[in-house]
Amino acid sequence: MTVVGQVTAQTAAAAETETAAQRARRARIISATLALASRGGFEAVQMREVAERSEVALGTLYRYFPSKIHLLVSAMASEVDVLSSRLQKRQAPGETRAERVSFVLERSTRSLQRDPLLTEAMVRAMMAADSTVGPEVAAIRQGMSDLIVQAMRNGGEAVEHDVELAAILQDVWFARQIAWLGGRMEAADVWRDIHQAITLVVPD
Repeated sequence: MTVVGQVTAQTAAAAETETAAQRARRARIISATLALASRGGFEAVQMREVAERSEVALGTLYRYFPSKIHLLVSAMASEVDVLSSRLQKRQAPGETRAERVSFVLERSTRSLQRDPLLTEAMVRAMMAADSTVGPEVAAIRQGMSDLIVQAMRNGGEAVEHDVELAAILQDVWFARQIAWLGGRMEAADVWRDIHQAITLVVPD
């Protein structure tokens, strides 16, 4: 099993040991974090206010999420899960692998661009994440990789290097979101570059 696979399995095992009350508490915390970030970006997410909004003690919040970075990266992992569930409800359209991957990444890009303050908060947290946030970062990368690979295979047989190609594409995807958030690139240019990467990387 790969390192990412081990991390994902460990994360899943930990989630299974949570009680229903703990899962509900975690969901309230993530919901409060997303609401604050959507309203005011990275700086608006303060641990004390998250605790108050989610109706948990501050000490309890820190037991779940040792820092604001852990909190926001976990929120991004949650958003990737939501996006994945939404996209998996129907098969990605397209006759070729590149067309299907384009559909998935275009929808992912538009989802982020609809809420720039929230995206800014989550991306800043990802950029600041260290090894202590490894499982959460790995979950995000695995979620995006699964979406891309699923689109490429479309229920068919695996093609050599699918996972490696998905890793390249999500790195381009993430880098272009950073450029857009930093004002170095227009929204339309973000998709142009991602589409060009798909054309170059994904074989048909």
